[in-house]
Formats: sequence, C-alpha cells, structure tokens
Amino acid sequence: MDNLTKEQRHKNMVNIKGKNTSIEVCLCKALWNKGIRYRKNYNKLPGKPDIAITKYKIAVFCDSEFFHGKDWEVLKPRLEAGNNAEYWVPKISRNRERDEEVNKELLFLGWTVIRFWGKEIKKNTDECVKVIEEAIFDIKMESDID
Repeated sequence: MDNLTKEQRHKNMVNIKGKNTSIEVCLCKALWNKGIRYRKNYNKLPGKPDIAITKYKIAVFCDSEFFHGKDWEVLKPRLEAGNNAEYWVPKISRNRERDEEVNKELLFLGWTVIRFWGKEIKKNTDECVKVIEEAIFDIKMESDID
C-alpha cells in the first residue's frame, strides 16, 4: 500500500488532528463570510458535529475519505491486502457504524444532518455552502408553515 517504515507511518498518524482540520477551517470560513453563524465541535450533541448551526438545528460533519471509509467496497479490499489489516478494517468499519448511529440520534432529536467528504469541501466549497443554505431555507419555510 505504501513504502513508509513503521516509524514514518506512526509519525504521520500522530500528526492527524480531530479538530480544526483544513477541511473544517475551509468550510467554516466560507460559512462565516456568508453570515452563517455556528458552533464548532459542539459537544452538547451526539457525535460532536464539526459545525452546528444551532438556530436551525443543522449538524454538519466534515469527514475525511480514509477514516470514514468513502467507497468502502473499494477501500476495504485494499486495506485487507495491505499492512495492519487487522487494525484498519475494524477501525474504519466501526467509524462508519458510529457515523450511522450518530445520524440516527441527531435525526431523532430533530436535527438535520449534513455530511461532506473532505475533497468535496476542498474542490467545491461554494456548493457545500449552497447545500447548507438550502437546508436553512427549507427549515425557515417549514417554520413559516407551522
């Protein structure tokens, strides 16, 4: 899979952050510039959404492709053939299960859940912002009907 030594791979993994990743910062700046206010890593909700727009009950997650198992049917066999498969396959499988559990909990609590892949945010930040703006618009329209 890669030609890194165990020490090099360890050094890379230690430097991976869970908060204020480049994809989160990119999306947060774009939302702020549009006047959309939010809370970051909101620990009052299941899954601690990366971005929580509390006024409209929208939870946004910025998921990295690797750790959240994008294209799992392609990634899983690659991991199984690579180094440390006994660690990575269960780890990413559990991350995917947890993402689903968190989605269900948030939906049950009346929140709208939006998940973006990292590359989606980097390449199409404006489109991601539009998705969030549309969700806000839909929620505003629903509350006008009630």
